[in-house]
Amino acid sequence: MLDKRMTIDDVVAQLADGMTVGIGGWATRRKPMALVRAILRSGLKDLTVVSYGGPDIGLLAAEKRIRKLVFSFVSLDHYPLDPHFRAARQAGLEVLELDEGMFHLGLRAAAMRVPFLPTRIGAGTDIIRQPVFRTVRSPYEDGEELIAVPALKLDAALLHVHRSDQRGNVLTLSPDPLFDELMARAADKVYVSAEKVVPTAELDMRANARFNLCERSLITGVAEAPFGAHPTSADPDYQLDLKHLKAYVDSASSAEAWAAYRASFVELPPEHYLEAVGGLDRIAALPKPVY
Repeated sequence: MLDKRMTIDDVVAQLADGMTVGIGGWATRRKPMALVRAILRSGLKDLTVVSYGGPDIGLLAAEKRIRKLVFSFVSLDHYPLDPHFRAARQAGLEVLELDEGMFHLGLRAAAMRVPFLPTRIGAGTDIIRQPVFRTVRSPYEDGEELIAVPALKLDAALLHVHRSDQRGNVLTLSPDPLFDELMARAADKVYVSAEKVVPTAELDMRANARFNLCERSLITGVAEAPFGAHPTSADPDYQLDLKHLKAYVDSASSAEAWAAYRASFVELPPEHYLEAVGGLDRIAALPKPVY
C-alpha cells in the first residue's frame, strides 16, 4: 500500500471491542493523545490496554473503556499517580502489574515471536504471585530456575511520531525512542499519529536513519495530528503542558468536574482542540519542565 494516510477517526474505526491495544510513549512523553481522545468519542470498549501509562490510561479508565490493564506504572510525573487510574484501580479494575523490566521483556518476546523470555526479575517478590507467571529451569549446567515473562502480544499499537511520509516511513526525533519500536514489532497492526506528514524526500532518511522507528512495512496507517501528543510532550517540537495537566488532575475531583473537562477537551472535534487548550503559539512556547 503506497498511501497509508488516514484521519484520526479512521484509525479508531479500525479497532474493535475486546482488542488488546498497546499505547506507546512513556508517562507524559510522546503519548498518542489525539488517538486516545478519539477512542473516547467512539463507542469502543472492553479493551485490554498495554502501556507505560500516563494520562492515556486515566482518560480511558475515567470512561470505563478498559477491561484489563497491563502496566508497570501509571504516572503523570509531576503528579506521581494519575487520579482517574487510582479511582479505577480502587474500584476493582483488572490488572496485570509488571516491573518495568518485565514489561520490556514481555514486549520483546512478542516482537521476537516467542512465547516468553526468561529473567531473574521479580524473583522473591509478590509480582510473580500473579497467576500468569511460571518458572522455567535452565537447560544448561547451571540449572537455574528463572521467571518466564509471557509475551505481550498486541492486536494493534497506537504510537505518536514527529514525522512521517504517506508510505509509513516514520521519524521519532525525541532524545529517547522509548519502547515504541517494540510496541510496533509486538503488534499485528500499527497506527501512528504524526506531527507532520511530509514528502519522503523531506525525511532525509540517509541523514536521519537512526530516528527511523521501524520498517514502513510494519506501519498500517498514518494520521497527521499536529500537537497530537498534547498535553504530554513531543520534544523537541513542544514540551509538557503542566497547566493543562493540572486541569486534567482536577477533573478527577468530582463527576461534575470530569463532565466539564470532557465537554471542554474531549467531545469537541480534533480541529478545535488546539484552540481550546490555548492555541498553537502557546503550546509551541511551553518551557521545558524541571523533573
